[in-house]
Amino acid sequence: MQVQGKYDARIFLAQQMTRAQSLRLKRLSEEAYQPAQYARDLSSTEAARRIQVLEAEIELANSF
Repeated sequence: MQVQGKYDARIFLAQQMTRAQSLRLKRLSEEAYQPAQYARDLSSTEAARRIQVLEAEIELANSF
């Protein structure tokens, strides 16, 4: 069985974060008082991971 259209993880991981991700990550990192979490050269995957972590931390902090 052959797979149509080969998937290359290196290409997927190398894609830069989108402008929307950049803006959201910047805002969340400032809101969580963690400015080091924002960096301009992140991949889309890493940006999504950091956004998810920061959202969870902010939600946890707001629950107290």
